[in-house]
Amino acid sequence: MKAKKPNAELVCKQFEDALAPRLRLSTTDRAVYYHLLRHSRLEGRSRLHFSIIWLARNLGLTQDTVRAALRRLVQHRALRLVQRSKAGHVMGVRLPEEVPGVRPSRAHTHVAVPSPYCGNLEEIDFMRTPELRQAIHAREGGVCFYCLRRIGPQMQCLDHVIPRALLGPNSYRNLVSCCRECNSRKGERPAPDFLRSLYREGRVTGAELIRGLQSLNDLAAGNLRPVGV
Repeated sequence: MKAKKPNAELVCKQFEDALAPRLRLSTTDRAVYYHLLRHSRLEGRSRLHFSIIWLARNLGLTQDTVRAALRRLVQHRALRLVQRSKAGHVMGVRLPEEVPGVRPSRAHTHVAVPSPYCGNLEEIDFMRTPELRQAIHAREGGVCFYCLRRIGPQMQCLDHVIPRALLGPNSYRNLVSCCRECNSRKGERPAPDFLRSLYREGRVTGAELIRGLQSLNDLAAGNLRPVGV
């Protein structure tokens, strides 16, 4: 199926600046997505017919590793499974801007978020207004920070990584968007301990646990800024 060839440079920038950070993609996930993108959308095709053996051989990975990456990318809706058979897989490959939850919706286009010219970002109380709270939700792209489940606006809530009972601030470095279930179950536990409990329960994989712990480090370091700031 023919499709208009996108601007490859722009697609790569959108992937690195938006898709990969928001979905917390691993190195393997990135390699698999890039390879399928290269042989589909960047060549003017919206779908790609391939085998697991072909993909694993081209990337120098095991078939099990490739299958796991495909499952994660389908779950994140970066890929769309059209058909699976003994002859191989047919996948629809979405551009970064087409992945639900990554591109800001119209409802978020005019969100009033702080800028460097209206105060010190580090001193802003992000629980103060609905607009500031929405800037944190938008940063996570509609995915629970903890369990990685995609959640709708009605099920989103903000969680303090360091609980308020332990004097955790309302800083963007200490707030994450998550589902109501994770917010309730985490309670006053430290976020790393809660992530490890999700791993023990089988709700996140080992790789997702490692990425989650790294994201907590990035958050504390100020590397996960609210959208638009």
